[in-house]
Amino acid sequence: MPNLIKDCVVKNTLKVERAKKNLTQADLAKLIMVSRQTINAIESGKYVPSSVLALKIAHIFETSVNEIFELEESDWAK
Repeated sequence: MPNLIKDCVVKNTLKVERAKKNLTQADLAKLIMVSRQTINAIESGKYVPSSVLALKIAHIFETSVNEIFELEESDWAK
């Protein structure tokens, strides 16, 4: 059975949201208590954040998780 989470591609607007608030990857990482490398991996699509991490990120940007993260259209067919 395939790992559906691992196989999914999650698009995100994290870099854009950071720019709006003038935050570096390091700034955001410190606010949500993860490494800068984790932020980089999320932005580049190499890492899909947990629900808790996605909620923390959305809280920082005062928006919903759905406004920042979105499944690729092809992932709905899996």
